[in-house]
Amino acid sequence: MIDKIDKSLLPDKTRKEILNKYRGLLRVCRRCIGNDDIKQIRKAFNIALTTHIEKTRDSGDPYIFHPIAVARIAVEEIGLGATSITAALLHETVKEGTNSFEDIEKSFGKPVRNIVEGLTKMSGISAMNTSLQAENFRKLLLTISTDVRVILLKLADRVENMRNLEHSSAERQLQTSSETFYLYAPLAHRLGLYTLKSEMEDLAMKYTNPEIYVDIQTKLRNTTASRNRFIREFTEPIKQELARQGFDFEIKGRTKSVYSIWNKMKKQQAEFKEVYDIFAIRIILNTEERNEKAYCWRVYSVVTDFYQPNTNRMRDWISVPKSNGYESLHTTVVGPGGKFVEVQIRTRRMDEVAEKGLAAHWKYKGDVPDKGLADWLSHIREIIENPDASALEFVDNFKLNLYNEEVFVFTPKGDLKRFPAGATVLDFAFDIHTDVGSACVGAKVNGKNVPIKHLLQNGDQISILTSKNQKPKIDWLTWVVTAKAKTKIKQSLKESRQVDSDAGKELLGRRLKNWKIDFPDRIKTKVLKNYKVKTSFDFYYLIGTGRIEPSDVKELILKLENKENEQGKSIPEHSTESEEDPRTAPMEKYADILIIDKSLNNIDYKFAPCCNPVFGDPIFGFVSVAEGIKIHRLSCPNAPSMLSRYDYRIVKARWTNTTENSTFQVMIRLSGIDEVGIVNKISDVVSKDLKMTLRSISIDSTDGMFEGVIRVIVRNKSQLDLLLHKLTRVKAVLKAARLDN
Repeated sequence: MIDKIDKSLLPDKTRKEILNKYRGLLRVCRRCIGNDDIKQIRKAFNIALTTHIEKTRDSGDPYIFHPIAVARIAVEEIGLGATSITAALLHETVKEGTNSFEDIEKSFGKPVRNIVEGLTKMSGISAMNTSLQAENFRKLLLTISTDVRVILLKLADRVENMRNLEHSSAERQLQTSSETFYLYAPLAHRLGLYTLKSEMEDLAMKYTNPEIYVDIQTKLRNTTASRNRFIREFTEPIKQELARQGFDFEIKGRTKSVYSIWNKMKKQQAEFKEVYDIFAIRIILNTEERNEKAYCWRVYSVVTDFYQPNTNRMRDWISVPKSNGYESLHTTVVGPGGKFVEVQIRTRRMDEVAEKGLAAHWKYKGDVPDKGLADWLSHIREIIENPDASALEFVDNFKLNLYNEEVFVFTPKGDLKRFPAGATVLDFAFDIHTDVGSACVGAKVNGKNVPIKHLLQNGDQISILTSKNQKPKIDWLTWVVTAKAKTKIKQSLKESRQVDSDAGKELLGRRLKNWKIDFPDRIKTKVLKNYKVKTSFDFYYLIGTGRIEPSDVKELILKLENKENEQGKSIPEHSTESEEDPRTAPMEKYADILIIDKSLNNIDYKFAPCCNPVFGDPIFGFVSVAEGIKIHRLSCPNAPSMLSRYDYRIVKARWTNTTENSTFQVMIRLSGIDEVGIVNKISDVVSKDLKMTLRSISIDSTDGMFEGVIRVIVRNKSQLDLLLHKLTRVKAVLKAARLDN
């Protein structure tokens, strides 16, 4: 087909590049497809090539590179087969209008059609009533009930787009990266695709926090040689002993991702050189499945014969795998020079499941995934099928079960149940059944009575206690962490509120009718405003629960009507007051780019206290409902959530030179050795050396070390960077870092 295309549409050089890409795809999938599959893939490639023949990417490359690359990721990095490769090649042909779902089904069969249809539907969603990304994500997860390969291909599509994001606009880089952080990387984690998850996080960090990304990447590159030397020294005695005992094995040293290291630095409040688990040693065994567990423990014994283990860092995910199917033995030992080293022990099968997640389950277990994963998919269906949840609420519920660590508990019959860390007795009750959860009054945990908010611990055996008089309360939402429990509690509360609201509406209507008083919309709007409620539902609910008396409403209506008559104004009944819609307001009310200037008087904006931006920080504006525009740093902890969930409320923003004369308050966290006069040394650097204003200083000391926070007034980011540098030069100060609220 490629040879038949007009050379004016496809020059020889481009033709050759496309052919090389296509042949590369065929090479990586040869071992998992037959001759009939190759014919189908070739047909799909020809259709895709014809569809995208005149289209190019932001980089200038032919657009056909994208579907080929997605197909290659699907087969090479996720482990999918011919059906997914075909669907990946065709996944944007319907959107371009050169193909129909019926055509695809006729030529390639119903499974390919279902996958392409699932991917296509996600691209045509209106953002009229909610966040586009949240609705997109909900639609994506709806495909679980039809074909989970849609999700896997969407992840492949997202990885491919992230790999080529450098050619896109800064705005698109930021939005796509935030969305990836917020939704797609956690989903890849939950499906066991750890390699793709780590890559997505690193690429997203590259655009949302570029300075720190480059800094860590540079330090990793500069320490490669010394790290490799250490790994060789550490693994040599283990290799010799495993070979002597006749094991068939492979040992790898794997450096952790930039984003993972950055998280450890933040969590441990440590510098790069102080993070001890920057890499992990992975021992992979080639053995039959029946020997896996015994052989892994034998290797663990060999490792701990040479190096002292830290028993608190032992993780046995072979006896009890994670709910996404992950199996491995993890231990941390003390290596040469007193350095802590993480060692992961697993078999080849376990390693493939760890790398390729959900797709590897189909390879080893047929069409039925691991029970834990099957249970999770079942829970997601329950959340999806809740008709009352908004898309944003759905995404929040869904994310609850993505990244959390797990605890393992038992039913009275000894059945194993998995829950996110922080789960309570109430989560356990709702997991058994909605009716059990709604009637829960407590539980017996290991034979002892405990309240419903008791935290579950590994190994607990739990028996739920119920009462017919019990019903869900609003406080329960703060005592549960699982999406299922939160969804069911909200449903129950909403049903209860609906009954009270209907009763309140009926009561007020009956009383007003007896009093022969009208309640037109124009008066109702003012009444709602007076009682500070947003909807009629809430207003009638307050009446139904006795918090507002109908007689008080009567007096307010008469008072408002008298006021109108006195002013001599006649307001049409169809007129209502409404708030400006923040989804459309920013683009019409403000300029395309909000210029942060001290003379900006006509727009209400504030600097967000969660990240305290200063002049020189990369920033954006976020339109709040009640407080105007909040200015955030791009590296704000809340940025990924805001940029992906509320993209319609984002306003581009930048500084002007006149802002440089303004001042900004920042907080700096300090730690170091507690010496006499340390407070004076710190204040001297701020006040005397740099002539800055020190607003406050708080220092606590324990066991000869101190930790503290100072509040300082600075003019710009350069001055802040200079201050941080000067503080770290103080002899007793070990660390100084900017602090978010």
